[in-house]
Amino acid sequence: MKFSANNATSAEKQLLEQLDGMKDSTALKILQRFGLPSRRVEAYHYTDLKALMSHVPPLAKSDDLTDSDLGAAGEFDLKDAIKIPVRNGFFGKVSNLAEGFEISENSGSALTERKDMIVALNRALVNNSLNIKISGAPSEILHIDWQIPGSAAHSAGCVEIELEKGAKAVIIETISGSDEAHLGNFGSRIILGEGAEITHILVDVSSRKTTRLQTIEYEIGQNAKMHNLLINSGAKLSRTQIFTNFNGEGAFGDFNGLNLVDEGQHCDITLDTIHKVPNTISTQKFKAVVRNRAKAIFQGRILVESIAQKTDAKMMIQGLMLSEGAQILSKPELEIFADDVQCGHGSTCGELDEDSLFYLMSRGIRRDKATSMLIRAFAEELLEPIKDEQLNGQLSGILDEWLEGKAKV
Repeated sequence: MKFSANNATSAEKQLLEQLDGMKDSTALKILQRFGLPSRRVEAYHYTDLKALMSHVPPLAKSDDLTDSDLGAAGEFDLKDAIKIPVRNGFFGKVSNLAEGFEISENSGSALTERKDMIVALNRALVNNSLNIKISGAPSEILHIDWQIPGSAAHSAGCVEIELEKGAKAVIIETISGSDEAHLGNFGSRIILGEGAEITHILVDVSSRKTTRLQTIEYEIGQNAKMHNLLINSGAKLSRTQIFTNFNGEGAFGDFNGLNLVDEGQHCDITLDTIHKVPNTISTQKFKAVVRNRAKAIFQGRILVESIAQKTDAKMMIQGLMLSEGAQILSKPELEIFADDVQCGHGSTCGELDEDSLFYLMSRGIRRDKATSMLIRAFAEELLEPIKDEQLNGQLSGILDEWLEGKAKV
């Protein structure tokens, strides 16, 4: 059926109203022509936003915030970290900015224009994005604390992070908020200069009523190194899409993700990686643990351009289904136009190994405890590279809460 205002869903009509009069009309034009992406769009085949999004709350406003909102503590409390509070997409003051960090605001979203509805919405709705420039090797962790407080709101925000030549940094973004049916659309554009190194962590612990749309862009320069980790245990509906360009020889990217999903959740990670130059390396490992009637999705594409000889690119997807209603959907793709490369992908999904359970239970461990031990062993492989003890402990705590059924609902 051809899209028109007459057959638009409630969510599409609400978005059309919100986009009317915006400076960037690209999203409005896409929405007017096609509506929200459905399963007919290949990139959204497993995450049909037209069917899954039933309601769009009112746009968040800066005058809805109070000083206490801007200073409120999030789900994470990292000692000595530099925290940038973001409430409803609006940035609060940073009181402990350390040497090596320079912060300013730019007009509009920092995301690259794409033929993608989530990106187009972010570019239309974000008035100002935060620009963070990093030099040297600051010891402090930078914590970007995204929150949507108060009543249900449609919130959009964006940050751009630039690491200068030889800079090193650890950055964590956390997403949380009140227990309301929020819609969040957040973007991060990260640019690594020559020889720069970054550990970038994104954690979603928002409530199970929330819909979260997330876009991350990486531009990796010569001899730069990027380690990425996503942990999703919140949101009823979430889609995290990552676009990566390897722009300089010797660049290295390590992508990791953990979906912890439970009853009624739909969690999608979609990754698009392009090797544009010779002698680059990418490793990708994504895991999902799904119980009850929940759905975890991973789509990954590695594109090796014809000039990108000596590319080494690997992708692995692993899943644990803990109940009959659980679903794990994976679609790994390789597009290789160079002839001197090492590329591969794999995908495995299954239940917990009964022999391993029996072994633990034969030594006096209760079945529920043995099950938790095996799930923890499966998931914690992704946390091992995080060397900061405090940060590693906080991330392990998310797994603990999920295993104990205490995740925010």
